[in-house]
Amino acid sequence: MPIYLDHAATTPLRREVLDAMLPYLTESFGNPSSAHAFGRVARAGLDEAHERVAGRLNAQGREIVFTSGGTEANNLALKGAAWAGKAHGHRIVTSSVEHHAVGHTLRYLEKFGFEIVELPVDRYGRVDPDQLEAALNDKTILVSVMLANNEVGTLQPITEIAARVRTRKGVLLHVDAVQAAPYVDLDVDALGADLVSLGAHKFEGPKGVGALYVRHGTHILAQQQGGTQERHRRAGTEDVAGAVGLATAYELSCAERPETVARLRRQRDRLAAALGAVPGVEPTGHPKERLPGLLSVIARDTDGASVAMSLDLEGIACSVGSACTTGSTEVSHVLTAMGYPEEEARGALRLSLGRTTTDDEIAVACEVVPRVVASMRLGTVAIAADPLGQGVPA
Repeated sequence: MPIYLDHAATTPLRREVLDAMLPYLTESFGNPSSAHAFGRVARAGLDEAHERVAGRLNAQGREIVFTSGGTEANNLALKGAAWAGKAHGHRIVTSSVEHHAVGHTLRYLEKFGFEIVELPVDRYGRVDPDQLEAALNDKTILVSVMLANNEVGTLQPITEIAARVRTRKGVLLHVDAVQAAPYVDLDVDALGADLVSLGAHKFEGPKGVGALYVRHGTHILAQQQGGTQERHRRAGTEDVAGAVGLATAYELSCAERPETVARLRRQRDRLAAALGAVPGVEPTGHPKERLPGLLSVIARDTDGASVAMSLDLEGIACSVGSACTTGSTEVSHVLTAMGYPEEEARGALRLSLGRTTTDDEIAVACEVVPRVVASMRLGTVAIAADPLGQGVPA
């Protein structure tokens, strides 16, 4: 059977989640805005989903907005907060390693006169809270820093960042927690964020469903016009089945988190040790402050995309980085920001484990992945030494 080690890209839908969704895809199909019995059943399911997600975040049901995914949640947070705060300022502070759903959205806002300040990161991909504080001024209206990086797994010091942001009246903090949500306890009060984005398919929920936490009293402008759904913050007939699926998946993920995190950390360390034995392989991201199941490495003298393709032929699914940039000829903006030169960044490989990853699968991966990487490194070195294949060194 193929071995799936790309859980950072997406996760399989849990059977319990599908079972929870099915009634709202079949007999309980009503529009939650309808006043009749069919609509009231759907409305009850939707309202309960708001409360269930909020309960796990230490929030209130009215603070949860269901979206079409993590990308829309990020767009709604950033554009909504930016336009709502335009009268007070135009400066937005972010990091150089954000997901494109944040980075590209901010580039879009830049076209409308917003000033985007992109903070550098260290070799591990972390933002310096002191540098962030220094970037805040009277025109700053928003700060957006992700909780966990989707490519290298590094966790940002969000509580420290939040403390610095709170010293500036009127500055909102948005946290992209899409990649972190399955593995990091999210208490929005402890986190100190005003806006937090989630995506269901990262924790075995359905694709195409996300959520945005909006702290009560935080003003954002809706980016989708139409009806009054989601308390006027996101127009459109709600995806009740998707919302129920997200709520169910997130509850299960939170309940099982301690056990899952401990097992993933052990499995990741085992795989990291096996890969670390290959010459030229270097782990990327923070050695300790990182997601438990994400292993990212640089394999020098290789092409990460070619390695991933070879592993696919061996029955192991992995990636070189974000699934959103697969097929791009550009090297990872995350690794570039971390200081890796292009020739090294091209050797990136990401192996991400999930709740369903077994010890037997890791045992196979510990044999296959190092062998494939070592083989491709030797091949690349041999070609570089004798590019014409004539037995004559270059």
